[in-house]
Parts: sequence; C-alpha cells; structure tokens
Amino acid sequence: MRVLFICHRFPFPPKRGGKIRPFNVIRHLARMHEVVVCSLARSHEEAEAGAGIAPYCAEYHVAQVDDRIQTLRMVATLPTPLTASGQFFHSPKLARTIRRLLAEQHFDLIFVHCSSVAHYVKNVADVPKILDFGDMDSQKWLDYRHHKPWPLSWGYWWEGCRMEAEEKRLARSFDFCTATTRAEWETLTGTGVETPSDWFPNGVDASAFAPTAEPYDPDTICFIGRMDYYPNQQAMSEFCSQVLPLLRERRPGLKLMIVGANPPTLIRRLGELPGVTVTGSVPEVQPYVVRAALTVAPLRIARGTQNKMLESMAMGVPVVSSRVAAGGVDAVPGDHLLVASTPLEYRDAILRIMDNPAERARLAEAGRARVLSHHGWPAAMQRLDRIVERCMDAFASNNHVERQIAS
Repeated sequence: MRVLFICHRFPFPPKRGGKIRPFNVIRHLARMHEVVVCSLARSHEEAEAGAGIAPYCAEYHVAQVDDRIQTLRMVATLPTPLTASGQFFHSPKLARTIRRLLAEQHFDLIFVHCSSVAHYVKNVADVPKILDFGDMDSQKWLDYRHHKPWPLSWGYWWEGCRMEAEEKRLARSFDFCTATTRAEWETLTGTGVETPSDWFPNGVDASAFAPTAEPYDPDTICFIGRMDYYPNQQAMSEFCSQVLPLLRERRPGLKLMIVGANPPTLIRRLGELPGVTVTGSVPEVQPYVVRAALTVAPLRIARGTQNKMLESMAMGVPVVSSRVAAGGVDAVPGDHLLVASTPLEYRDAILRIMDNPAERARLAEAGRARVLSHHGWPAAMQRLDRIVERCMDAFASNNHVERQIAS
C-alpha cells in the first residue's frame, strides 16, 4: 500500500509533542507500506534536521515557510470565516507538491495529522482519507479566551468558533477521523459529525525513557515543557507564585528545575527566585527528570495527551498534575499519579512524595507499569492498524453503494 502522509510540523527529529505522534505513525506504517511524507519547516535548520526522516519513509517533501509571512496570512483572516490556524500552516509550494504527487502517483491511503493541514486534500474523493485531529484545537482556543485580556480574549474566541465550524466541515470530507484520547474523541463525536471515528493513544519510547540506577535528589522537583507555549508559561508562573512559597516553608532547601526551550523573559525571571533554575533548551530531558524526586504538570489549559507526564512515569519518576492534565493520560489518580487543584493540594501531594520514599517508590513502579501496559507505541499502533482497516472497508463499501446507485 502507498500512503501519502501530511502533517503540520516536520516530524523529525521527534523531540516535541507535535512531532512525536506523526513520527511514530510514519515509522509504523513504513514497516509494511510505502510512505510519502509532506510537511512544513519553519527554518532552514529545521528543514536540514528533517532529512533524518529519510530512513523511515519512501520519500519526503518539505516546504520551508517564513513565520513573518505566515503571521501576515493569519492576521488577514480576522474579518473572514477562514481559520488563522489553517492559513498559518498553508504553503502554496506544499499545495503544489501535493497536487503533483496525487496527479503523478497512485496512493491507496491519505493520512493527515492535524486539522490545520487537512485543507490540502479536503476535496480529494478517489482515495480513502483519515484525518487524525490529535487534539480538537478549537476547544484549546476557546479555553484560552478565559485566560487572556481583551481584545486577545475576543481573538481566541473568534478563532475557536471558526475552527469548530471548520473541524465539522473537514470531518465530513474525510472517510475516518481519529483523536489522541477518549476525551478528545468524545468532543469530536459530540459535534454531531457522523463520519466514522475512533481514538488511539500517544505512546512513549520505554527504552529511551527508562529508570536508571542514578540516585535522585529528594529536594528537587522538575517541570518539563516548551516554554514558548502559553499553557506551560501560565502553569509555571502560577506555580512559582502560589505553590513554591508553601513548599519552601516546609522544605527550605527545595529546588525547582524548569526545563524547556525558548523561555521568554517572564519565565527567565523565575530563575531569580530562590532555588529555581530555568535551563532553556537542553540536549535531552532525561538527566533532569531522573534526578528529581518528582515532576509537576500544574496545567490549567491542557488538551490531549501530556507527553511530559508519560515520559516521567516511564522513567519511574512520580507525577503530580492538575486534574485536567491527568485526563489526557490513561492512568488512575492515586494509583499511578497524584492530582491537585489548589495550591494547598499541590503542596500536600508534592510533600507526600518528597517526605515518604516508600510512597515515591510505589508511585514510580505503578506509573511505569501503567505506561508500559497502556501507553506503549506497539499497542497504540495495533489500534491504528484496525482503524486503517475500518477506513479502507468503509471507503470500499461507500464506493460500492455509489456505483449501485449510479447504475
């Protein structure tokens, strides 16, 4: 089978959330099929690094875009029903490449990751198509409006409304739709779209993210995440102002490591607080995680799977998260991780682990076991294989019905 795979961020190297899922899908499909990858790069450096995808696909095509031009495209949509997200990820060059490939080659399946690039093939009708929404992005923008001042709040509301309508239109133009978690899938089905749909989870590379024999520091906690992402910025700003003082009252020597690329000035200034280190970009996050007593994920805005939580659990490092973030992980609060909502709840949950090595060991063992059983890539890809089969069967059945009607 020959598969055309389209995604919004070039899926190599797979070191951030938007790249990890598509890379693993490509790698899996390529074991049995020929996969042609089409995607975007934000810079020459990203395009060069993306060449590492070559061993995992039959061929790949990358369109480099200029963020300044993409931002202008996005702003130009404000008075229109077009989504800013779709225009931000639109490239005339990539559109031409995809049209050429479809004209010159035969494809048995089109797989699109992220609704923001689904417009490239929304009108293709002679090839089975799967749209992997991943997360329902419209709901993220609608969440943002509650956390932003006017007029940004209006802008996020407007984009959320446009995306919600666009997601429905796109779902109807595909043969099958998928999401990352059951909650995101229920959001999709709740829109009333009748397109067949299902979900398959994100996984984690349990060999790359594994426990080590290195001792941990009982006074260190860690946060992992890109710091140019607003939900992460909000989480750490509020954690440092509301939770950290409560923790330091009980453990004056407590240290917080904020590990993630591109921290803005607001986040870099957190490094001036006692015990707080802001690392910026690091080659690998594993050394920071395994040295910590636990990691925190106090996100107030969280859609889909939090890969940072899965990776920490896979390394045998307990996680304390918000309830909304925990909803994106197939784990049971109290059994495999701890959840909190208020500053006092965060303090108590974190100290429960830091003050009790036996409790830390229990959560470490249970968390890794849960990741292995419910978030391994092999199991996730088995679900995907069944989804592909259902899509192909549905497409064939629909074509048969249409031929009967035509005759």
